[in-house]
Amino acid sequence: MKNSALLFLFLVLQCNSALLWAQTEPEEIKLDTDQFQELFYESLLQKGIENYDKAVIALDKCIKIKPDDAAVYYELGKNYLALKEYKNAYSSFEKATQIDPKNKWFWVGMYDVSYETKNFTQGITVINKLIEFDPKYKEDLTSLYMGTNQFEKALTLIQELNETIGKTDRRELYKSQILSEGKFQNIEVSNLLAQIEKNPKEESNYISLIVLYSKNNEEGKAFEIVKKLEKALPNSEWAQVTLFKTYLDNNDGPKAISAMNVVLASAKIDSKIKHRILNEFLIFANKNPQYTADLEKAISYFDNDKEVNVAKEIGKFFHTKKQWAKAITYYEQALKNGSGDDIETHLLLLQMYTETKEFGLVAKKASAMVDVFPTQPQFYYYSGMANNQLQQFKKAKDILEMGMDYVVEDRALEINFNIQLGEAYNGLGDFKKKELYFSKANQLIKEKKQ
Repeated sequence: MKNSALLFLFLVLQCNSALLWAQTEPEEIKLDTDQFQELFYESLLQKGIENYDKAVIALDKCIKIKPDDAAVYYELGKNYLALKEYKNAYSSFEKATQIDPKNKWFWVGMYDVSYETKNFTQGITVINKLIEFDPKYKEDLTSLYMGTNQFEKALTLIQELNETIGKTDRRELYKSQILSEGKFQNIEVSNLLAQIEKNPKEESNYISLIVLYSKNNEEGKAFEIVKKLEKALPNSEWAQVTLFKTYLDNNDGPKAISAMNVVLASAKIDSKIKHRILNEFLIFANKNPQYTADLEKAISYFDNDKEVNVAKEIGKFFHTKKQWAKAITYYEQALKNGSGDDIETHLLLLQMYTETKEFGLVAKKASAMVDVFPTQPQFYYYSGMANNQLQQFKKAKDILEMGMDYVVEDRALEINFNIQLGEAYNGLGDFKKKELYFSKANQLIKEKKQ
């Protein structure tokens, strides 16, 4: 009976290892466990006060006691990463994943090292493993594909994410970068056409395709897509692009203006489309002057355009048509819109004042510009020419002589300076110098013709 009781007790203790250790643990095992805990705690303490070297020493001792403890290798990886010992950090995290591959944070450690070292190829391998834990890591994979120039894979993944979780600014920027290379644009065109066919009520796909065609200067194709959009979504702002052209072709000014104003006010519509519409309305308004006020309102939509000074370009339109007064209006507006440092616009405006014989304005404006741009000879020329016309010959002579010093490799301007100096000396009664400068001008004209 006594032997049976002892056997039963032995079997119970075998089945409960924790209880067995508590009662019969050898002294050396207890010492090792206590030492491991003390060393591990010490490593955390040292890491907390940024003594990473000491933390590594403590963890190395932990490994000697428990060589298969994943948490120790994970902590070791974090300390090596803090020390920028990237190779050791990566191998430590990797060892942790080999012991416990189901712990996401061990893989995150490997990814952190790959990111720090910009080893994107290595990062792709790790991130694909992390995607198994959390599909959100696909966002990181997109960036890694961009970093390794795997643009086709990036574009495919961007399209997938756009469909499943919606667009983001970063992905749209990536897509724009990819599509700047022509060879990938056909892929995106095919994708967008397929998306339009699949979901004809989704406006964004039409817009993306229109913008893509516009950037490639395929305006005809862009307008074909706008027509499709108009049929599918008549209330779309983009639909007004087609309606504007239809109304204009039918000479229906009020409806064309209404559609144009919707387009120009839209934040969705590409600026190239807006500029094209404005140009078409400019031609229309030039033939139908009753819409001049509407043209001026349309131009105001472009006041903050950083790429094109629309008022200036319209001024040039009227300039070439020798409609000086209208050109002046738009050049002045261009300068009011923040182009005060645009030398070309100032010179174009001075030319218009000259054409309309407003020499007082030319003299005043050119003199002010000399003060602002003291090395630009054209302003000295206009000031001298205008003062000659105003019979202020001494003033003309002085300003022209100053400006002549800044004329460099500009034969036409040099000729004009000499002519105006001849006129100034003629007005002053110094006929010898008058002949000298006229002679210089004639000689330059002969040389120019040769």
